[in-house]
Amino acid sequence: MIQKYFHRMKSKSKKESRKPISKILWSFIGSFLGIYFIAVFGKWFSIEDSFFLLGSFGASAVLVYGAPQAPFSQPRNLIGGHILSALVSVCVVKVFLGVLSLEILCALSVSLSILLMHYSCTMHPPGGATALIYVIGSSQIQELGWLYPFTPIAIGALLMLLVALFVNNLSQNEKRHYPTYWI
Repeated sequence: MIQKYFHRMKSKSKKESRKPISKILWSFIGSFLGIYFIAVFGKWFSIEDSFFLLGSFGASAVLVYGAPQAPFSQPRNLIGGHILSALVSVCVVKVFLGVLSLEILCALSVSLSILLMHYSCTMHPPGGATALIYVIGSSQIQELGWLYPFTPIAIGALLMLLVALFVNNLSQNEKRHYPTYWI
C-alpha cells in the first residue's frame, strides 16, 4: 500500500525546456509594466504608497505575462478569481472574526475561495493569496471591508489586464496573443 503510494510520485515526463528568449523578454516587459502601473496608480490614488502592491498581483503577473495562454491566465480567471476570493475573505472575516481562530479563518477563506473559483470556472491561483491577504492583513486592509474586492483588488486586476492586452499582443509571434478566450 505505502509502496504504491510513493510509486505515484515518480516522474511521468521530463521537465520542459527553457522558453525562447523572445518569450522571456515579453514576460519581463509585461510584468515590469503591470506591476509598475499598479504601483504608480497606488501612489497617485492612495494614502500609502504600497497600498495596491499586493503579493497576489506578483503571482498574477507570472501567469498573465509569463503564461498568457494558460487557462488560469485568461481575463475571466484573472478578474473573477481575484474578486470572488476577495469577497469570500471579507465575508469570512465579517461573519467569523472573534468566533474562530485566525488559523481557521485563513484556511476557511482560502478553501472557500478555491471552491467558489472551481464552481464559477474562474480558477486563478493568486486568488488564494488575495483571500489570505485580507484575513491576515493590517487593520488598514481590514478596515476596507466590502471595498477590498473593488479597491485595491478589482482595480489592480483590471490594470494588469489592460497591460496584458497591450503587451501580449505587441509580439509578432502568432502564438503569443491574449486572451485565448474572454468568457
